[in-house]
Amino acid sequence: MKHGLDEVLKGIGDAYRERISGRSRIYMEVDIGSEAEKQGHPNLQGPYRGVLAIVPLKREMAGMKVLVDGRSFVDYAQFSSGIVVPGHVARDSGLCHNPYEANESMVLNFV
Repeated sequence: MKHGLDEVLKGIGDAYRERISGRSRIYMEVDIGSEAEKQGHPNLQGPYRGVLAIVPLKREMAGMKVLVDGRSFVDYAQFSSGIVVPGHVARDSGLCHNPYEANESMVLNFV
């Protein structure tokens, strides 16, 4: 487990708690490295820069939307907060997680 990763992932879940719907096909992306820096974990900024957490949304938000094939989410895991991360991030963390089953088609909402 990387020091602070659990806190960063919990922070992402907390920040978007009111917007998350775990099984939604609509989602937004959050850069884990950027969030780590904002939350005061500069040691995680480099290793997780460009690694994206998926936040399934209750409803579409303003911004561009792109249709994505759900089969592209191979080896992703979902936490109890509802956020979804690549499998290697879930394994690096100490948080309990389950395999993520994406919808056949997903909608990326750029916010």
